[in-house]
Amino acid sequence: MNVYESNEITVRFLDTEDEQHLVKWLSDLEVLQYYEGRDRPHDLEQVREHFYNQKDDATRCIVEYGGHPIGYIQFYELEEEERTEYGYGDTDEIIYGTDQFIGEVEYWNKGIGTQLMQSMLAYLINEKQARKVVMDPQSWNLRAISCYEKCGFQKIKLLEKHEQHEGQMRDCWLMEYAL
Repeated sequence: MNVYESNEITVRFLDTEDEQHLVKWLSDLEVLQYYEGRDRPHDLEQVREHFYNQKDDATRCIVEYGGHPIGYIQFYELEEEERTEYGYGDTDEIIYGTDQFIGEVEYWNKGIGTQLMQSMLAYLINEKQARKVVMDPQSWNLRAISCYEKCGFQKIKLLEKHEQHEGQMRDCWLMEYAL
């Protein structure tokens, strides 16, 4: 079932048939360099654990381009713990977070990530009434940061040693899109 369609992009709910796409993408060293880490390739059991057997409120989706599954995106309303950590503890605004990757590397560097983020922003603002959307890319991931800045996100603060990646705690940027 589709969450939304925008031009060539369709975002649809994750289905059990998508397990093999996630296994393929998350065992590709090029993808893992940016998402999860090359030291954490996922087999079917790990994909099920991380993407299907979670007890949180994230909405997990597959990204299709031209009818072909090419990546993953999830979105979620920030919980109290994240709101406090990110500095939003004093507001009751609706704030969403997203995480995403394009798993089919032949679709990289074609502007599809920018289209995906623009369409997801429109969805979260228009359908979920989000007032802010935040992300926390690793500070060294300049391609992702550039994509998000093109979509109107701004760097808000550096989150030092925020995320484990390839055996190290890495700095991340808290990036925000605000209405």
